[in-house]
Amino acid sequence: MFAKNVGGIDKILRIVVGALLILAYFFTDGPYSWLYLLGIIPLVTGLLGTCPLYSIFGINTCPRK
Repeated sequence: MFAKNVGGIDKILRIVVGALLILAYFFTDGPYSWLYLLGIIPLVTGLLGTCPLYSIFGINTCPRK
């Protein structure tokens, strides 16, 4: 499918930011409660280890094997 292009620290940051945005849904109310939807993107790209935007721009933070 997609080549792995998200490496160590990048992957951890994506998972943490995504999880925090999703958790914020339970603690916020009002006009910004929809932000949890944005948390799905970094969470999924961090868990899968691939980012479509990185592929488009030719960025690779994953170390070579």
